[in-house]
Amino acid sequence: MLESLDLSMNELYGPIPESLSSLNFLSHLNLSFNNLSGKIPNGNQLQTLDDSSIYEGNSLLCGPPLSTKCSEDETKPRVTPNGGNRVANENGREIESFSFYISMAAGFIVGFWGVCGTLIIKTSWRQAYFRSFDNLKDKIVVFVMVKLFAC
Repeated sequence: MLESLDLSMNELYGPIPESLSSLNFLSHLNLSFNNLSGKIPNGNQLQTLDDSSIYEGNSLLCGPPLSTKCSEDETKPRVTPNGGNRVANENGREIESFSFYISMAAGFIVGFWGVCGTLIIKTSWRQAYFRSFDNLKDKIVVFVMVKLFAC
């Protein structure tokens, strides 16, 4: 029989399942330092474990035994696995944050012009770059010909 359940520091997210409150044989439970959110379920088992350190590090949890009171909106949390970097729109679908797209565009511009701009400006690098591709092509052709005629 399971008497102790330690789920601390497992990067769990979302609400605590109602079914956890029906486990009536637990003497120790630890859900600390995850991304749990919403109201702590009411149930015989979870109410007997009144140590608030069980829920430590889950700043979005509310309800007894914690001192944080729940509002109506917190009973149905909208938390994502990435720790809340996404925002839910009116339809409940998640959309990426604007900063993600900005950083992706900036990375592409810097990477693209870092390579192509250098090849455009520096003639010696451009010649070495294309010369290395010619050498690679020649090596591949020789390798294929040797394998074909070796049979």
